Amino acid sequence: MTSQIPEILLNDGTRIPAIGFGTYKLWGNEGAAAITSAIDHGYRLIDTAYNYENEGTVGTALKRTTVPREELRIASKLPGRYHTYEKAVKAIQESLYRANLDYFDLYLIHWPNPIQDMYLEAWQALVDAKKWGLIRSIGVSNFLPEHMERLQKETGVLPSINQVELHPFFNQEEQRKWHEEHGIATESWSPLARANDVLSNNKIWGIAEKHGKTASQVILRWHFQHNAVPIPKSASPVRQLENLSIFDFSLDEDDMTALDQLTRPDGRNNDQDPAVYEEF
Repeated sequence: MTSQIPEILLNDGTRIPAIGFGTYKLWGNEGAAAITSAIDHGYRLIDTAYNYENEGTVGTALKRTTVPREELRIASKLPGRYHTYEKAVKAIQESLYRANLDYFDLYLIHWPNPIQDMYLEAWQALVDAKKWGLIRSIGVSNFLPEHMERLQKETGVLPSINQVELHPFFNQEEQRKWHEEHGIATESWSPLARANDVLSNNKIWGIAEKHGKTASQVILRWHFQHNAVPIPKSASPVRQLENLSIFDFSLDEDDMTALDQLTRPDGRNNDQDPAVYEEF
């Protein structure tokens, strides 16, 4: 399965798989078992965060799998309460200790927290942590273009990736276009959306029946064809395999247009607007 997963080239020269595995709310022994299962079924990009409180669970899964560390891409994220430079450096180190790792393949600032307005300090900490070998690639999550423009202006370093809420009900067309123009990879959190009406949508199911695929496979393929890296989560081995099986078919132009037209202005799941949202 892993040989069939294409890779995305980041602007720093590193590569990540075109699909990853989300771990939000996967905790303890059951969570470690689910993550181990995902790795054993072919996932190589594993996404966690300081605020998910499961970096240790991810580390335990890495011990349990027989897949070598160098074949994996482990990502985590810096929480909003640690945006000062010194706190950010310590938080990165703490994340590594929790996961029992020497380095992260990818580390992101989880939210810009524009009211707090300390994300520039946090970014400098990530830039330095990369120089020290603690991180291979650095990026952001939920950043708007103006936030990333400021990072480039002040530090000369653009993120390699921006992880944003992205699904058919909120397709982020303008944001994706800005990423493409600036050489930043797009990663999709909540790629299948948290609302059941996405997976039960008649238009999506019509496309799924046309291709002999499931609704989730159609949506994940839609992400891939938009050059976005989805990170679906599932504790079910069957669903884990299903979500990986998106590289043996293609959506045509009509399919993509129909899915794009599902987007709506209020499509965010929890109304978390990066322009005002503050993460703790």
